Amino acid sequence: MTQLLQPHGLIGNSPAFREMLEILHKIAGYDASVLITGETGSGKELAARAIHYLSGRRDKPFIPVNCGALPDHLIENELFGHARGAYTDARENQSGLIAQAEGGTLFLDEVDALSLKAQVSLLRFLQDGQYRPLGGSRTESAQVRILAASNVDLGQQVADGDFRADLHFRLNVMELPIPPLRARGGDVELLARHFIAEAACRYKIPPKELHPDTLRWLASQPWPGNIRELQNRIQREFLLADDAILRLSAPASASERRRQPDRRQGCCDTLNFNAAKQSMLQAFERSHLLRLMRESAGNISQAARLAGKERRALGKLLKKYQIEASLFR
Repeated sequence: MTQLLQPHGLIGNSPAFREMLEILHKIAGYDASVLITGETGSGKELAARAIHYLSGRRDKPFIPVNCGALPDHLIENELFGHARGAYTDARENQSGLIAQAEGGTLFLDEVDALSLKAQVSLLRFLQDGQYRPLGGSRTESAQVRILAASNVDLGQQVADGDFRADLHFRLNVMELPIPPLRARGGDVELLARHFIAEAACRYKIPPKELHPDTLRWLASQPWPGNIRELQNRIQREFLLADDAILRLSAPASASERRRQPDRRQGCCDTLNFNAAKQSMLQAFERSHLLRLMRESAGNISQAARLAGKERRALGKLLKKYQIEASLFR
C-alpha cells in the first residue's frame, strides 16, 4: 500500500483523504479566511499548518490560539495586547497574538468557544485589519490571514443565537471539511504503522508488527475520537506489549465487567460509615474525571464546561488524582 505523507503529519491514501487534500492545496493558494470543520481529533490543526506552509505566508509566523482556553476577560488582551498602564499590572507595552502573527497566519482553534463579547472584538479586526491595544491611544493595523476551526455546526450555533452570523460569514469565506477516520478506509492501517514507528523512535524501542486480527479489528472500529484516539491507543498498547507482535482488541463489554470481581471493593471493605463514604467518593471523582478527559480529548476547558465547574477547580482535581490531560489528546 502506497503511503501519501504530506506536510506536518497529514497521512493518508483513501479517496476521502485525497479529496480533502486537493481542496486544501487549492485553499492554500488563496489568501482568504478559512473555516476548518471536523470532529474532535480529526486533524484540524494539522490541516491549518499545512495550509499555512503551502501558502505564500510560509516564511512568516504561524500562531495557534486555543479559544476554549482563553478566559473571556483576557480575550482582547491576548489578541490585541496592551499599552503600559492599561491596568494595574500592565507595567510595560505588550504585543498581542495578532501582532506576533504579522505577515503570517493566526489559527483560531475551537472558535465556537468565544463569548459573544469576544466575537465582537474579533469581528472588528476582520472587517478592516485594524485594532487598538488595550489602553492604547492609536489604532494599529496587521496583515494576518485568519484560519478558524470548529468541531460543532456553527450554522446551528448561529440559529441558536450563540454565534454571530456576521462573524460566521467573515470566517467562512472558504471551508475545509476534514473527514472522520471511519470514512477513510485503509488510512487506519497507514496511521497505525506510522504511530508505531513514531513511538519506537521516541522511546528507543524496537518496532512491532500488527497482528492480522488486529488490522481487521482496527478497520472495524468507529473511532469517535478519530486520529487522536487511534494514536493514544496504539502508543499505549505499544509501550505495554511484551511481544514483537502487537495485538489489540475491544475492552470488556459492560456485561462482562459486571461478571468480574469489583476491584473497588478492597478500598471500601470497612464498616465505618464515614470511611466507606469517603472511599467511594474518591472512586467516583476519579472515575468521573477520567470520563471527562475521554469525552473532551484532554481539553480541560471543555471538560470544565461539561462538568459545570470552574477550569481552575477541575485542574486541582486532576492534579489531586494525578491525571495527565495530555495522555488523552
